[in-house]
Amino acid sequence: MKDFDQARRLLHDFKAGTYLYGMGVLPQVGATVARLGRRAALIGCQFPGCASHMDAIRRSARDAEATLAGEINGAAPNAPREDLARITDELRALDPDVIISFGGGSTIDAVKAAEVLRTLGGDIEGYFGAGLVTEALQRSGKRLTPHVAIQTAASSAAHLTKYSNITDVTAGQKKLIVDTAIVPQRPVFDYAVTYDAPAALTADGALDGISHALEVLYSAVGKPEYARAADIGAAGISLVVNYLPTVLAEPHDRFGREALGLATDLGGYAIMIGGTNGAHLTSFSLVDVLPHGRACGMLNPYWTVFFAPAIETPLRMVGDIYRAAGYTSAHIEKLAGRDLGLAVAEAMIAFAAAVGFPTRLADVPGFSDEHITRALAAARNPQLKSKLENMPVAMTAEMVDDYMGPVLQAAKTGELRGIKNVA
Repeated sequence: MKDFDQARRLLHDFKAGTYLYGMGVLPQVGATVARLGRRAALIGCQFPGCASHMDAIRRSARDAEATLAGEINGAAPNAPREDLARITDELRALDPDVIISFGGGSTIDAVKAAEVLRTLGGDIEGYFGAGLVTEALQRSGKRLTPHVAIQTAASSAAHLTKYSNITDVTAGQKKLIVDTAIVPQRPVFDYAVTYDAPAALTADGALDGISHALEVLYSAVGKPEYARAADIGAAGISLVVNYLPTVLAEPHDRFGREALGLATDLGGYAIMIGGTNGAHLTSFSLVDVLPHGRACGMLNPYWTVFFAPAIETPLRMVGDIYRAAGYTSAHIEKLAGRDLGLAVAEAMIAFAAAVGFPTRLADVPGFSDEHITRALAAARNPQLKSKLENMPVAMTAEMVDDYMGPVLQAAKTGELRGIKNVA
């Protein structure tokens, strides 16, 4: 239980007592809401299994004497712009003084962005990028409505973070708001809600949690936040690697479900102290063929080989986790540079295969070379340049074709040795 204790300590440090989480905490939501306002809008998920949890939220709000001004349907997967527009209009009509969202990352992200549009107006394009919401709030003198974000999936940790991913479904492209102003004031996650999550959603979410911790760990090398990123990464990655197979075999395993909840929450902590990079950047262009967590989980081994010469210290730590769990027999401590990256990447691919993930893009239904073209074009977009800058091997837009291109081709074919390293 060492990893559990470490995870709880880290989350306590992260949220300083403002985070309501654990098994069976949903009935406490009403008191949390009432401390922020008395007239609430509830934006809730509509998926099978949500009804009883929505009832628990309503009862808890009523018991705390918080009035529900109305209810709004949540967002479809990937937070489509059409759902963003609908939720924004309905929030305007309800005019609440506190907002409750209950759903996975897509619903929470859509609510974050909808409240920005409700309060500040304008077009969502004007807020994609870093810090633009804060700038607009400072100019206007306005404040966003308090947000109680209740997570339902061990995945994106949207309830804890400064990110809102919104998707243009027609173009098949996801874009990102990055701003501390949209962090929910009171996050909530009752891990028991995840008991009935489908196996695919469970695996996708867990790999998203690994991706958050892993990419921040890679980007933190040589920076002041590295020690904290290493603590988060060690605990979070270990919890997923050791407990995801257990949960897939026994979905109602209490310790396994708690482990995945803690691990993905730690992933949220990670992306609040550092940034993601290669896998997240390129996953945005695969939104029409892969769930986000699955895309990141598939891509990270290939980016690991590209980054390897610059990230030997975290690679040894990560490699040791996979080796201890039986996914590689390589002598991690004796390897260096590209060879170390290849060994760790192969272990990550072995784990992905063990939990039922495809391990190369060519095996994904609907994937084509057009997705690679789209990803390379998106990487040159100034709105996503933070991902290039956060790479442990710095990349400019001019380097995208020469270096990102081979990474994505390798992800397509599964041939790690086709990846080029920067000299």
